[in-house]
Amino acid sequence: MTALSVCTASSYGTGVPLEGARRVSIDSDVARNGGAPGPLNGSSSRLLAQKGSVILIDDRILARDCLRSSLAARHAPWDVIACSTFEEWQNEADRHPPLAAVLLHVGSANITESHMEELIRQTVKVSGSAPLIILADRDDVVQIVNALDYGVRGYIPSSVSVEVCVEAINLALAGGVFVPASTVFAMREVINTDATHDQRLTELFTPRQIQVAEAIWQGKPNKIIAYELNMCESTVKVHIRNIMQKLKATNRTEAAYKLSNLFTSNGIDLL
Repeated sequence: MTALSVCTASSYGTGVPLEGARRVSIDSDVARNGGAPGPLNGSSSRLLAQKGSVILIDDRILARDCLRSSLAARHAPWDVIACSTFEEWQNEADRHPPLAAVLLHVGSANITESHMEELIRQTVKVSGSAPLIILADRDDVVQIVNALDYGVRGYIPSSVSVEVCVEAINLALAGGVFVPASTVFAMREVINTDATHDQRLTELFTPRQIQVAEAIWQGKPNKIIAYELNMCESTVKVHIRNIMQKLKATNRTEAAYKLSNLFTSNGIDLL
């Protein structure tokens, strides 16, 4: 599965192409008219009218350019414009098709923190009717529910393929809302097992972190945790780092010991 962070994505994806449409830019029309902009022919104007701009906002230049190239290679019916901030897009908006959607990459940031909440809410406001979609390394339920509460129209974890990312953007453009299936499953599992976790656990960890914490307690390596919980290994590492910080553990062994005290106090047997 091609991850979002991969730069060398194949150009043969599952995006939605404009069948039979010829990609035309203002620059190519200028070139054909000897350096002077001329009128667009019928097919060119129809194509530009159909296309919109999906703005990818990420202040990390390398990651931003890699993802932009991967998305553009899928021949989706929209242009991908990479910017470090929304203000940068506003300064050059008149050179691109109209704004269709905003893809905000927040990385591993905790969007429940006040400055992240303010950033997301403000971006939703200035985006107008264009949907805001969050791209993030974290996929725990609390993070996603808060994002939806802020007004976003999609939440894409970085563990999905580029093809899924394209279709999630298309869904938001069609008026839908995308959330990862793993989140729904995690919510169901948390509901089903809530009686076995006391208030101490739920106060310390998010539902997703509880799943990772149980796996650490059981001595499972990161690759196995990633496979069983349907997440990428880098996301597992982020969860483990956050768990260790909350437990004030200096290493994984100490974290497992402290988790053992938490889980055994709830009558949960080690399988």
